[in-house]
Amino acid sequence: MEFDNNKPIYLQIADTICEKILSGEHKPEDRILSVREFSAEVGVNPNTVQRSYESLTMAGIIYNKRGIGYFISPDGLEKVLERERKYFYENELPQFMKRVKLLNIDIKTIIDE
Repeated sequence: MEFDNNKPIYLQIADTICEKILSGEHKPEDRILSVREFSAEVGVNPNTVQRSYESLTMAGIIYNKRGIGYFISPDGLEKVLERERKYFYENELPQFMKRVKLLNIDIKTIIDE
């Protein structure tokens, strides 16, 4: 996994898990890698992965079954969609629309392509 120096690693790990949920690779009630397994796979400190998992747990995207591991919440996909749509509308769409206007691009052209 390649990390971006401009964003904390624990957030990038959380984003990776969310992308896997969005793509269908992780489905509700699927077990995800343990903290140790994930940290070994991506080559980071287990505390960093734990921080990612805590963030996702607080958001209701994953949950922990004590002694068994972490699982995707039954409504994890909906929570990720809600979170990602909010981010898109608040951060990415305004920048996109600004470029569309600056470049004088007809929105219908974008939709048709």
